[in-house]
Amino acid sequence: MLHRWWKRACSILLGFSLLLPLPAEAHQPDRINTPFTWEHPAPFTPVLHAATPESVGMRETPLDAVDAFIQQSIADRAMPGAVVLVARSGGVVKHTAYGDAARYLDDQGTVMEHPVPMRQDTIFDVASISKIFTAVAVMKLYEQGKFRLDDPVARYLPEFAQNGKEKVTIRQLMTHTSGFRPGPLTPLYKVPGSREDRLRYVLTHPLDHEPGTTYVYSDLNYITLGALVERLSGERLDRFVKEQITAPLGMKDTMYHPPAELKHRIAATEYQPWTGRGLVWGQVHDENAWALGGVAGHAGVFSTARDLAVFSQMILNKGAYGGKRILRPDTVKLMEVNQTGMFPGQDHGLGWELNQHWYMDALASPRTMGHTGYTGTSLVIDRANGVIAVLLTNRVHPTRQTVSTNPVRRQFARFVADAIPVNLPGKEEAWFAGYGDNLDRLLTSDRLDPSEKPHSLSFMTWYRIQPDRDQGVVEVSADGTHWTAIGSPMSGSGEWRRITLTLPAQTRYVRFRYHTDTYGNGRGWYVQNPVVTDESGKAIPLDWSSDGWEIRCD
Repeated sequence: MLHRWWKRACSILLGFSLLLPLPAEAHQPDRINTPFTWEHPAPFTPVLHAATPESVGMRETPLDAVDAFIQQSIADRAMPGAVVLVARSGGVVKHTAYGDAARYLDDQGTVMEHPVPMRQDTIFDVASISKIFTAVAVMKLYEQGKFRLDDPVARYLPEFAQNGKEKVTIRQLMTHTSGFRPGPLTPLYKVPGSREDRLRYVLTHPLDHEPGTTYVYSDLNYITLGALVERLSGERLDRFVKEQITAPLGMKDTMYHPPAELKHRIAATEYQPWTGRGLVWGQVHDENAWALGGVAGHAGVFSTARDLAVFSQMILNKGAYGGKRILRPDTVKLMEVNQTGMFPGQDHGLGWELNQHWYMDALASPRTMGHTGYTGTSLVIDRANGVIAVLLTNRVHPTRQTVSTNPVRRQFARFVADAIPVNLPGKEEAWFAGYGDNLDRLLTSDRLDPSEKPHSLSFMTWYRIQPDRDQGVVEVSADGTHWTAIGSPMSGSGEWRRITLTLPAQTRYVRFRYHTDTYGNGRGWYVQNPVVTDESGKAIPLDWSSDGWEIRCD
């Protein structure tokens, strides 16, 4: 009876929503009347603007759920504060601040007398998201014909040509396939001398692997790329990025080495007695970037959620924003292409990480790009949906000894993905298996009468399930206790299609089973109109009981 009740409920809810104007404070039905469904975004606008969720094809309920989730994460001390921004097709549908930008005085958790509340325009040390700015700077020089991607780095940085690095290419630096280890053997703040001496130490650093034989995410790659920008442009990296990227885009709150007068707007990071800096607040958190004067290819950028959204919209707009062109469309396309197919699971473009479920979660796909930062920041751009999802936290305040921020990143991505409705065939409701880690969700038929001789099961289905990790299966049983899978498991991505499966002769129960691991989810699994027929093709009336599945009126 559950299925019939939900069907009536959806119909009644939708009917009233069409007939009666709801007050502004009333809960809106999840179903919205929009052509801008999953992977069908509205045309992108030249600049960001405030928008309602429905105007860009998004549901309000999942976006509202972000608030309680982030507030609970702060209460659980995953981070002191956060700012989120969600946009689709250029319409900003959510931009909210939570918690505190600065709360603690030291690494013992001594609370400030007057903690500094987080604001929408709080400036964050974005840590390794800086690498994307370096990558765009490199590609600006590429467009100017300064180099080719497969040129050896040593052609432009002669001191690089030692310790087995003679053949390392610029492309390999950008894709973390150079052979470098994750970071320098000696932290740069312990290397004596000037900024130039420390850069020289990086450029002469040995490799751990032969170039091109492995993928290892390495700050050394991007410190070297920052030095390459400086050598080829004749300008320090911060000036080049400002002149060529942030100033033309109007990103006034994005900078390296922010001035002291902005400290009240900056999120505090870590208390670092080992560097002698105490509470790092208004200076770059990364010790190696700090040792390079706060200007480095791998870290050092400070920015706001709004500025990062502008930068991301420029990418979605194929290199242009508000009448200013930063990159050519063919250059943006080149940056988006997976360059590391030889290392499965480590998809990486030129600067951008691609299809990474560990933080993109339900937004992850070959067309999704982004980056994270050690301070607790993340940026996701889903090109297929025209979506930007920015999550900025100061999770290292007051120390880095906190729980992982990755579950927060994943759940935030799930909410954003769930706000984009799937286009249901015939606009009819469908069963949805939901999201979560370690799921084992069941949608089970009531008992089939042996006299009805069930012959086949037919249903419409759509799924985006994390490949090789999560799975949807159809199972049958003669006694309701012992189950056997039939047909092929659902995993990866599939468009709406009808599946018909022959049922074994002794089938008395049918169920849909969705199970996930601890790592991440895709957009999920939908099943519409499951029908069991007998040998004559006549439908056998059935009700379905749900353990975690829900009826969706997307």
